[in-house]
Amino acid sequence: MSTLGILLTLTVLAAFSYYIGRKRSLALATPVKRGGNDLHSLPSYYGYLVVIWAIVPALLVFVLWSSLEKPLLTSSIMSHLPTEYQGKSADELSLVTNRIHNLANDPAQLATADPTLKAAAEEYQQMQSLSNTIKTVLVLALAIAGIFIGLRYVKPKTRARNQVERVVQYIMIGCASIAILTTVGIVFSVLFESIRFFGHVNIFDFIFGTHWSPQTALRADQAGSSGAFGAVPLFVGTLLISSIALLIAVPLGLMSAIYLSEYASPMMRAYAKPAMEILAGIPTVVYGFFAALTVAPMIRGLGESVGLSVASESALAAGIVMGVMIIPFMSSLSDDIINAVPQAMRDGSYGMGATKSETIKQVVLPAALPGIVGAFLLAASRAIGETMIVVMAAGLAANISFNPLDAVTTITVQIVTLLKGDQEFDSAKTLAAFALGLSLFIITLILNVLALHIVRKYREQYD
Repeated sequence: MSTLGILLTLTVLAAFSYYIGRKRSLALATPVKRGGNDLHSLPSYYGYLVVIWAIVPALLVFVLWSSLEKPLLTSSIMSHLPTEYQGKSADELSLVTNRIHNLANDPAQLATADPTLKAAAEEYQQMQSLSNTIKTVLVLALAIAGIFIGLRYVKPKTRARNQVERVVQYIMIGCASIAILTTVGIVFSVLFESIRFFGHVNIFDFIFGTHWSPQTALRADQAGSSGAFGAVPLFVGTLLISSIALLIAVPLGLMSAIYLSEYASPMMRAYAKPAMEILAGIPTVVYGFFAALTVAPMIRGLGESVGLSVASESALAAGIVMGVMIIPFMSSLSDDIINAVPQAMRDGSYGMGATKSETIKQVVLPAALPGIVGAFLLAASRAIGETMIVVMAAGLAANISFNPLDAVTTITVQIVTLLKGDQEFDSAKTLAAFALGLSLFIITLILNVLALHIVRKYREQYD
């Protein structure tokens, strides 16, 4: 049976086990004088208890078997290959393994395949079929056995609710652990590759260097490769474009949120807020085209009309369009936070004789400040991590310039540039992408720490 078939069968068994578990609990219940029964928990909890016994062990075995099936079968097949294959390098064995898997998945290629690989692929097919049969029988047998075991626990005195909630708690802990472990894995994977990079390049040269040209020589006699990894131009470009974007998004987003939550009529709010949130659904590549074909030429034309020298790709064009893109992040979150401020605080301010504008400035905004800071942090993270708009509107030139009319580049753009195409992960050029990623992570972490400090400071005052 296929994976989908097994999962569908388990779904049917789960529904059946819930039904019979609930029905059995009702059959065993004894009525009491006050119109209830002597069951410890609601009948639905007994149904959930039987579902847990039927599905959880079967799913665990299914996941474990599925994850180990391919490696074990591959290892068994490779051990049966002739001796001339055993002495190959790891890369060559990986190619042989992939070839066997392709032949097993596409029998039409077997007619023209090498006899040894053909025999290995046929053996792999047989073993895979046998493994799938055993897995199906074992999983379904465990599910059926779990139903009978679960029904034995359906008794009036069984604390079904406690047991079900304990299992749900373990599941939530597991989900939280997966999220945490994923974050830890990302951090360590970037950290280890960054350490390898700093083995090639001095860390101080990377942090304080002012020249970025990651062209390393592949041969000793190759020319035109500077191999300079000073990241200061990238930091400056990221800061410049993000600052321009936030200077546009934060005031416009916050003012629009104040208007929608405090001044707009219900009808106006019903149309204006969804219309504004449409901006968040536009693909960034569309914003990039708009910046490159409309905003950048317009800025260049305006600049030249007043005698300014404007690059064809400028930080100002990218920052303006990026700011428009992140307005919904600032506006929507700030609007929700402002609406969450208790009406009693507004009424108390009006009772003291304050006007509406004074109430907003002195009561509503200070009370909503922790949430507004969170919205600002999200907008800043979105601006720092944007790539497509910068590529199409600001260019790839790694310049140290605080002039918004010059062409600059950002950390994310360079990460994409370094990792596109087939790359060797032994060169400083490729490993530099991980060092840039680590730098970006540290910058975001610093922003989070600052935002958390502000939130704690003002939350103590207004909670």
